[in-house]
Amino acid sequence: MKRRALILAAVLVAVSPSLGASGLPPLREVPRIDDGLLAVGIADEIRKRCDGIDARMFRALRTLSDLKSEARAMGYSDDQIEAYVTSKAEKARMKARGAAYLAAHGASLQDTESLCALGRDEIAKGSQIGALLKEK
Repeated sequence: MKRRALILAAVLVAVSPSLGASGLPPLREVPRIDDGLLAVGIADEIRKRCDGIDARMFRALRTLSDLKSEARAMGYSDDQIEAYVTSKAEKARMKARGAAYLAAHGASLQDTESLCALGRDEIAKGSQIGALLKEK
């Protein structure tokens, strides 16, 4: 449970959309940031539901830290990051993106075996998601 809370907190702190005043686009429109966050979220769901798959925790935390650093380097502030943390709309949008990714790859959160098969495939491919996972 502590591990799950740590991952969730790290994901939420990692990136944020712009508040608009800075002239920067929302981070959800920056593919490197948004796709990185999606990969971490999907990997987290896979590791939670699949007994034979575990997270590469340090790699996941480093990925989140890198995304946050990259967002800051682009000019996004800690206040903008905090705004994202509290945004129910952004959380819902990312959840929908994750569900669409799973469906496009023949998996579902409601079908554990399909999710685990996707996880094993992502690991074998060495994808962004697979790099965050390992087989036990």
